[in-house]
Amino acid sequence: MFEQTFRNLDNVLRQEAGCATELDYTEQTSWMLFLKYLADLEKERSMEAELRGKSYDFLLEAPYRWSSWAAPKNEDSEFDHDIALTGDDLIEFVNGKLFPYLQGFRERTAETDTIEYKIGEIFSEIRNKFTSGYSLRDALELVDTLSFGSQKEKHELSHLYEAKIRNMGNAGRNGGEYYTPRPLIRAMIRVIQPEIGERIYDAAVGSAGFLCEAYDYLRYGPDGPDAENPPKLSTEDLDTLQRRTFHGKEKKSLPYVIGIMNMILHGIEAPNIVHTNSLTENLDDVQEKDRYDIILANPPFGGKERKEIQQNFPIRTGETAFLFLQHFIKHLKAGGRAAIVIKNTFLSNSDNASRALRQELLENCNLHTVLDCPGGTFLGAGVKTVVLFFEKGAPTQKTWYYQLDPGRSLGKTNPLNDDDLEDFVEKQKTFADSEQSWTVPFDQVDTETWDLSVKNPNKAEEAPLRDPQEIIDEIEALDVQSREILEGIRGML
Repeated sequence: MFEQTFRNLDNVLRQEAGCATELDYTEQTSWMLFLKYLADLEKERSMEAELRGKSYDFLLEAPYRWSSWAAPKNEDSEFDHDIALTGDDLIEFVNGKLFPYLQGFRERTAETDTIEYKIGEIFSEIRNKFTSGYSLRDALELVDTLSFGSQKEKHELSHLYEAKIRNMGNAGRNGGEYYTPRPLIRAMIRVIQPEIGERIYDAAVGSAGFLCEAYDYLRYGPDGPDAENPPKLSTEDLDTLQRRTFHGKEKKSLPYVIGIMNMILHGIEAPNIVHTNSLTENLDDVQEKDRYDIILANPPFGGKERKEIQQNFPIRTGETAFLFLQHFIKHLKAGGRAAIVIKNTFLSNSDNASRALRQELLENCNLHTVLDCPGGTFLGAGVKTVVLFFEKGAPTQKTWYYQLDPGRSLGKTNPLNDDDLEDFVEKQKTFADSEQSWTVPFDQVDTETWDLSVKNPNKAEEAPLRDPQEIIDEIEALDVQSREILEGIRGML
């Protein structure tokens, strides 16, 4: 129903000089969608209050409500072009009055888990990139045709928004930063099997794909929103899902805004996503109240963190993903469960940090499953990845490996799908051995190297050329190690 509207909106954005990339299209669509959602939410709340014979206090003052500036209507509820701002007047109002007013909610609101605070956060992190008030007027009129009135409409909008996020993720080489394939996320969740009442966390939340899919799983069952017979949840369960289940942190402004909008479209009115760099938190300060039952994440890889950031971690390394893995282990409750995407080179890197981190993982957690993903799983990102499934509180006794092979090359025209992962999910329930899966007891792990490489005993050993990125990663890791040794020697002189 809304698909053509989204296409038309993209066409308007492509003609706008201030918007040059898929990232810009998604960002600008997001702030307009958010304000339309807010207008529909306030309208619904106002009508409910009226039915109860009560008055309703609007979040936004009258001049800044959607119906006042974005889509004014006449007495016949038709768009009123005579009073609608356009051209330079519209740009001046949005940039000079609307955005500053909305930004002020962050200072005027003390509680960070409210929709008022989210308004202030969102509009403090993005700016209007429309330079033509006529293009902006066209875009606003298109967005006004979208409705957030029913769950069905929200579900359709969430699908369309996810498609925009996927396109944004595929637009650049760092696609995995914005978009983790949803079939992979759903398989991870089916293995973890979250339950209502458990707290779920992602410290590198990005577009909130893990939290959105976990919500769909808990709200509608394993088949998601398309389930024919979704579970009947009590009012208390629904409130638990809204307020006390999903928690995330995000460092970058654009993913933060997109993550909030994505969760709203999936049904969470005031997402518990905090705009912060998770790695600035000293792990020594983590208390029991800061721990979670479940962690689902695809942390950024390849980053190089500064020395002051590394000081927050017992295992010092510049590799962002390795710091996040320590963060996740520390933030898991005893008995908590995690599924984390990480570069496959983590399993075999010979630098001190990699070895120490693998030892930490095996000795303090039960690494029960490793899913080896084929190249092309992450569109736009050339690295190979694995998914680590573990529970905290008991050492590893054995690890079950599964080598995913869809039987075709993955790419934009042949992306990963749910059927590709069905065999993995089914076999993982019993840790069944097959041509693609096998078990490695802990006593077969070399405790000098703590090597966890994927070596399928059911297939002839191949010796392909190493991936160039793998070689570069290892050289960089060794360079970091050498610099740290030299700095230590200088400190002793």
